[in-house]
Amino acid sequence: MSDNLLQRSVTTAVARNLTSTTKTSPKMMSITPRWLLRLLPWVQVGGGTYRVNRTKVELSKAERIDIDFSDDVPSFAPDVLRSVPLFSRLPGDITTRMASRFKTEIVSIGNELIVEGEDGNKFFIIAQGQVEVLSKGAHGSNLRIALLTEGEFFGETDVVSDKRSEVTIRTLTPCVLLTFSRKDLDAVLNELPSVKGEFQKAIDQHLELRSTVNRYGERNIDLVSGFAENVEIPETFVDYSANPREYSLSAIQTVVRVHTRVSDLYNGPYDQLEEQMRLTIEGIKERQEWDLINSKKFGLLHSVDPAMRISTRYGAPTPDDLDELLALVWKKPAFFLAHPAAIAAFERECTWRGVPPTTINLFGTPVITWRGVPIVPCDKLEIGKSSRDQSSLRSGTTNILLLRVGEADQGVVGLHQIGIPGEIMPGLSARLMATDTLGVASYLLSLYSSCAVLTDDAVGVLENVEIAYYHEYDHRNQTGFEHGLGI
Repeated sequence: MSDNLLQRSVTTAVARNLTSTTKTSPKMMSITPRWLLRLLPWVQVGGGTYRVNRTKVELSKAERIDIDFSDDVPSFAPDVLRSVPLFSRLPGDITTRMASRFKTEIVSIGNELIVEGEDGNKFFIIAQGQVEVLSKGAHGSNLRIALLTEGEFFGETDVVSDKRSEVTIRTLTPCVLLTFSRKDLDAVLNELPSVKGEFQKAIDQHLELRSTVNRYGERNIDLVSGFAENVEIPETFVDYSANPREYSLSAIQTVVRVHTRVSDLYNGPYDQLEEQMRLTIEGIKERQEWDLINSKKFGLLHSVDPAMRISTRYGAPTPDDLDELLALVWKKPAFFLAHPAAIAAFERECTWRGVPPTTINLFGTPVITWRGVPIVPCDKLEIGKSSRDQSSLRSGTTNILLLRVGEADQGVVGLHQIGIPGEIMPGLSARLMATDTLGVASYLLSLYSSCAVLTDDAVGVLENVEIAYYHEYDHRNQTGFEHGLGI
């Protein structure tokens, strides 16, 4: 046998059996920074319920109309017509007959539905697509003043008055519209001549009330100012909402099971029970952040007022879109919240325009800002699939939130209760339930939390954010590739 084949030392494979390996604690890929939990100010809720008192809103706000596409035919429940403030006081028999007369229209892109300065005679509800609202500026050019999307409506005043339109409305995408004309209204009122006066009374009451409230729907506070003498001082008072919203703490619970033989014999160098608890708590906190954003009862996405929802103009999130969102939540905006893919899409738009956003250090991590407001990454703002066979992480649309926070600023606050039995961190408790006959110990983990939006203008959302758009740059050509490859 050759000397080169003789074993000259103990092998490393055998020798490592005598060594103590260096180990890490268990790692879990689903753990995220959870910026929202860190940035929200938390309020102690001693009684388990948090009541948000507000001033009384006299004038109902416009709400989006839920469109049902059963059998590919758009329709809606008659009662939702009261979501239109002008029709909020109409009796049910009128709204039922009105809903039955809506027609479906399919309109191509670039079609003018209403023209400024002309008589309009149709009420439109957008079932699918987007339209832009334009108005002539001081210099005669068309200025876009709004962008309307699915569930929104326009032209309701054109149906009940002869006033010429003050705006032009044009389709930005192919649209499916539900329309109701002045002729349809006349037909409904002729069918119900006994309520014709009631219809006009409801419209007049709405118009009169609108003149007495501010832009938030709250009754104006009567004041007098100036230097005039012998002026009678008006009397006023501020009314409160009779039915304020109450938030109850939501529970997230699970039972951790650990065999006593494992926790007794295999506790070095890491405590097995402690590691089981730590990883489970990480999962609970991840679910807590998801609930704060997506819960249908108290989540931020479901708490955004319809007036605080805007849509992207071109799909990809542009600086213009974020500026418009800042114009909505302009009272001390605290931070944007966006999926990392949405942030990347926004950065691409900034690069294309040559306006790279500045970066700050947040909790030891670089975070970009826009107009000085941090854009915080959060993967709990989910991405909707654009089609069933595509990965939701590569394409689709998502939302970007902008929040004002804190009780003092009438913003968004997190809710929890401190001092619960078995508490191991604020609002989170761990309690031993029992040890069964097989020697398995069970521990109950419970986390109680929620969040509250104190006023409607505390949170806004940018919808229909497309994450998969990339720009083609002019200098990107074959010659450049060949030069980069050294050809």
